[in-house]
Amino acid sequence: MAACEDENENSSNKNDGDTSFSVIHKKGDLFTCDFSESLAHCVSKDLRMGKGIATLFKQNFQGLSELKAQAKDVGDVAVLKRDERFVYYLITKSRYFDRPTYETLEDSLKAMKTHCVTNNVKALSMPKIGCGLDKLEWDQVEAILTRLFQDTGIVITIYSF
Repeated sequence: MAACEDENENSSNKNDGDTSFSVIHKKGDLFTCDFSESLAHCVSKDLRMGKGIATLFKQNFQGLSELKAQAKDVGDVAVLKRDERFVYYLITKSRYFDRPTYETLEDSLKAMKTHCVTNNVKALSMPKIGCGLDKLEWDQVEAILTRLFQDTGIVITIYSF
């Protein structure tokens, strides 16, 4: 599995046991990562996706009716299958203008983790989820992400420009 290359790559293995788990930070375009890597981002239950990186997910992967048909609630994850990868829509708030909480983000991440483990996902790429328009603090989000995924062996790549 090839990962996106970047001169500014920063990797940190935050697990003493399973050394295959890691969080890698890369500068660059999330959508240039390898097609074998699954993708994730945060959305509202109303699935408006009218601002930020969500608009790019909406354009690149379509499937709005497929997502709506899943009828997911806050704290869940909606999933699209595109070729060999999954695209995860973490439902962290009710309406597009609401703000998520760390609790709703954690619930959505738990749901995504379950899907990843069940479906043998080995690599997951995402932006600094919940930290752009949603205004959560990255240090807290990364701590949640690490705590939840450290026993999975999944390589998580975080993209930023």
